[in-house]
Amino acid sequence: MDFGKIIERIKAILTTPKTEWPVVAAETTSVNGLYTGYIAIVAALPIIAHFIKGSLIGAGVFGITVRTPIGMGIVGMVLHYVLALVIVYVVALIINALAPTFGGQKDMTQALKTVAYSWTASWVAGIAVIVPWLGWLIAIAGAVYAIYLLYLGLPHTMKCPPDKAGGYTAVSVIIAIVLSWIVGAIVVGVIGTAAMTGAAMGGMHVTGSNGDSVTIDGNSALGKLAAMGQRAEQAGKETEAAQKSGGGSVEALAPEQIKAFLPDGLGSFKRTGLSAQRNTAMGMQISQASADYAAGNGQHITLEVSDTGGAKGLMSLASAMAPEEEKQTEHGYEKTYSADGNLIHEAWDTQSKYGEYSMVVGKRFAVKANGNVDGIDQLKQAVASIDLAKLESLKDAGVKSN
Repeated sequence: MDFGKIIERIKAILTTPKTEWPVVAAETTSVNGLYTGYIAIVAALPIIAHFIKGSLIGAGVFGITVRTPIGMGIVGMVLHYVLALVIVYVVALIINALAPTFGGQKDMTQALKTVAYSWTASWVAGIAVIVPWLGWLIAIAGAVYAIYLLYLGLPHTMKCPPDKAGGYTAVSVIIAIVLSWIVGAIVVGVIGTAAMTGAAMGGMHVTGSNGDSVTIDGNSALGKLAAMGQRAEQAGKETEAAQKSGGGSVEALAPEQIKAFLPDGLGSFKRTGLSAQRNTAMGMQISQASADYAAGNGQHITLEVSDTGGAKGLMSLASAMAPEEEKQTEHGYEKTYSADGNLIHEAWDTQSKYGEYSMVVGKRFAVKANGNVDGIDQLKQAVASIDLAKLESLKDAGVKSN
């Protein structure tokens, strides 16, 4: 098993997919070779990350760390892994069976290549579950990019006409979502990604083609997806270039150093608890400090600062692909946007008077305030109480040369 070759393939399919898919399609391999030489290794990455996060690191809730018992976590990890390997094969069977419908050629090995290498984006991004509170955004970015990779790959592996790749992709994605629901229900419950994926694939419009190149209406859903993919390619190239220029592994800030950013109080809110920790998982080192603040009227705020350390590349990918959107709910709103180069997410519920305001600083540090307060402005002020300029100035701290 050549791990160096696996890493090179991951880099190539994520950063230069348009030139890598023809290479993939021309390779001679077998179903067994794809499983033992690639799928079994890469598909395990997000599953191991989920186990580490759930059973070893845990999740913080109001100052309490909740962990899944290790025994139960191992059982879930093994079950999830087995089902994931089965689903890859089932989706490949379906893609192969659908090939003639979309003008393609049936070939089971090529169908398995299609699934394995397009899903690489989702598998790699799935590692980000370890990243405090922002992992979901990175995972969504990976899922969207996986759809784009599938769209690019089908004309090469399954020999379908480029102008039919959109429909072929849509049907394949819908089937994969249904199967993923089943796995999610068995292992940890259904994850709500279907609505986003359905919206991404809806209303696609291909305006023309020239050989293997397809011209896409930039205003269509597929056009926006393609733009996301291009941004992801660029982010991947920039990350790789930064690593080659001297940025190797990253040591996250020491717990005491990151804890110092949390103030003693927030106006009328007095600090009631303070904690900090640094964890290393799957080669990524992450530090997190959290403080709880309470007011006399029963209101409370939790303020967190996280140094994603070795996950800087994933953070760059998320920042590049994060959609700017706003959603109104019955009792409030939720929106994601960029301001002054920082990715920001905020949500507010007028009924419960509960909200969240979070920001990515320097594509490395995550700052978040959440709690029951009078309004979202109090949470914004809590984040502003941290010296964000000083935090951003440390974005290259701890970078080790290769």
